[in-house]
Amino acid sequence: MKTESTLEKVFNAGHIAVTGECGPPRGALPDKVREKAELLRGYVDSVNITDNQTAMVRMSSFAASLILKQMDMQPVLQMVCRDRNRLGMQSEIIGAYSHGINTMLCLSGDHCKFGDHPMAKGVYDLDSVQLIQTVRKMRDEGKFQGGADILNAPKMFIGAAANPFADPFELRVARLAKKVRAGVDFIQTQCIFNIDKFETWMKGVRERGLDKEVYIMAGVTPIKSVGAARYMKNRVPGMDVPDHIVERMAKTPKDKQAQEGIDICVESIQRILSIEGVAGIHIMAIEWESAVPEIVKRSGLYPRPQV
Repeated sequence: MKTESTLEKVFNAGHIAVTGECGPPRGALPDKVREKAELLRGYVDSVNITDNQTAMVRMSSFAASLILKQMDMQPVLQMVCRDRNRLGMQSEIIGAYSHGINTMLCLSGDHCKFGDHPMAKGVYDLDSVQLIQTVRKMRDEGKFQGGADILNAPKMFIGAAANPFADPFELRVARLAKKVRAGVDFIQTQCIFNIDKFETWMKGVRERGLDKEVYIMAGVTPIKSVGAARYMKNRVPGMDVPDHIVERMAKTPKDKQAQEGIDICVESIQRILSIEGVAGIHIMAIEWESAVPEIVKRSGLYPRPQV
C-alpha cells in the first residue's frame, strides 16, 4: 500500500530511515513544541509526537502534530488505546488525515496508575492489534470499524511498537508476527541497550521472514547520567540495561556523563546497523532533543535523503 508518507518513501527508496521523538508540553505552549521540533529539523525524516506519555496529561498528539505540519515537518501521530473508544480513535484519524497527517503509531499506552491520574478509568475499547486492524480497514477497504463506508479514506502509513526484551522473551517474535498479520507497515522497538539480546530477537524475526514484511526501526536512547541509567535498569518495566553500561557511566566524571551517554548511543547505532533486517533508527531523546544532531551526524546518517 503506497501512501504519501515521507517515512514510507524513505523506506521504499532503500535508505535507512531516522525518526525522532517530541513530547508535547504540559500546558498550552505551542512555542515549546516548535522549539523542540526545530532542534530535529533536517536530522530526522519524521518526528513521533507522544500521546499523554507515562499517563501524564499533555497537549494532545493531534494538536502538536498539527503544529509540526504548519512548520513543514513530518509528524508521526501517536495514538494510545488507553484514552479513547473506537469512535474517538476513528474520528481523530480522519481528522488528522484531513490536515495532511498521514503517518501514525498504534500503541496500548502506559497504565493510568503510573501517571498523575492513577484513579482514571482506562478505556482499552480496542487493543493495539485491533487498532492496527481498524486503521488498515479504514485505509485499504474504505470502511469504518463498524462497516460503514468512509468518504475519502485516510491513507495512513501504520506503525506500532515492539519490545524485544519483555518477558516471556520466547513470545516476543510471535507478538510481532501478530501485529504484522494485523497489517502494520513499520515497527519501532523499545530502547535497545542489550544489543546481544536484540540480535537474538532479530534472528527470530528473520527466521520467520518478518523483516521482509515490515520495516523494523531500532529504538535508541542517549543516557544523560548514571542516575538515569540506574533508573531505567531498575524502575522501568520491559527495559534491559546491562550492568556494563551502568558501570561505564558510573566511572565517568559527572560533568562528562552526558557526552559519554551520547558516545554509547552512537556506538550502539553503528553496531545495530550491521544487523540484517534493521531498516531504520528511532532516537528517543525526550527533553534532550539537542543531542539528536550530533548522534545522527556521528552515526553516518546525515544528511538525510531527499524523497
